[in-house]
Amino acid sequence: MSNSPTAELSAAGVSIWLDDLSRERIASGGLEKLIAERNVVGVTTNPTIFAGALAKGEAYDEQVAVLAAANTSVTDAVFEITTDDVAAASDIFRPIYDATGGFDGRVSIEVEPGFAHDAAATIQQAQQLWTKVDRPNALIKIPATLEGLEAITETIAAGISVNVTLIFSLERYRAVIDAYLTGLEKAKANGHDLSTLHSVASFFVSRVDTEIDKRLDAIGSDEALALKGKAGVANAQLAYEVFTEAFATERAATLLAGGANKQRPLWASTGVKDPAVLDTTYVVELVAADVVNTMPEKTLEATFDHGVIAGDSITPSYAAARETIAALATVGVDVDDVTALLEKEGVEKFIVSWNELLDTVTAALQAAK
Repeated sequence: MSNSPTAELSAAGVSIWLDDLSRERIASGGLEKLIAERNVVGVTTNPTIFAGALAKGEAYDEQVAVLAAANTSVTDAVFEITTDDVAAASDIFRPIYDATGGFDGRVSIEVEPGFAHDAAATIQQAQQLWTKVDRPNALIKIPATLEGLEAITETIAAGISVNVTLIFSLERYRAVIDAYLTGLEKAKANGHDLSTLHSVASFFVSRVDTEIDKRLDAIGSDEALALKGKAGVANAQLAYEVFTEAFATERAATLLAGGANKQRPLWASTGVKDPAVLDTTYVVELVAADVVNTMPEKTLEATFDHGVIAGDSITPSYAAARETIAALATVGVDVDDVTALLEKEGVEKFIVSWNELLDTVTAALQAAK
């Protein structure tokens, strides 16, 4: 496997995380197989993933029966089921966590999406999830809403590692990095060992193209149509530039010298939605050191099968990326409007998935009684 595209991707500095988790995948040994054969070194989850996992198969029947017999509420049942999966996956990845000093071997679990605009509730549930999972290689996912920024800072300050999710704009990404650095400063003041704190910032890719391409189609000019499928990669490439600049500042350098870790960019939403776009685009165009790419299994397999990894594909592309973003404005696409809409829709979609998860578990609990 040492010569596979996924091995080459890892060698180029990209940590491959799987954007999926289910009890069946854990129990079947499928997760270990992906670690051994596809260079997977972490897992991310979200309400949509858990809703899908709970809706199919029999892997959860035994636990659901126990929870039903105890008259467990649906929200408590979801809490128990999802944290059990994350703890079990964390145990599988623990050797990688130990071998990489905490950078990889990570499993993420998200706070309830309904708390996205409630900092206090997010902070409280982040602590509850961290305590319940009780694994040092867990990451608590907090959305990068304006209210989420406070929650990121306070959760890091409490000594809890965080995966910041739903980032679309460069401006918000800068605010996320600032929230992380402030959290580290508070954590240091609180007596925490900064070397034990890790964070990733999940920058969404394909959703940017989906929305912008829709607007380009509506404009319909040759200039507009020539820009289709380019915005997501360009936006993410410029995010990497923000990352490198932010962690080269004196403020960041002081924290890093004290044992702190960089908050690595994570490329999320890397499954290609447009059949006209190469299925490995959001992998091969976003290669650089110190990044994570969390992939749905279909994208992971496509990368393993025919991904062409040619080293750093980000830093040589900054000028072209800036040209793409400028050209979008020229043809009439307001990128700021797009990213604001995507954040709003992202929260709303996760709330829908969360409600589907609650409905699924409610039905399962009733059927088990």
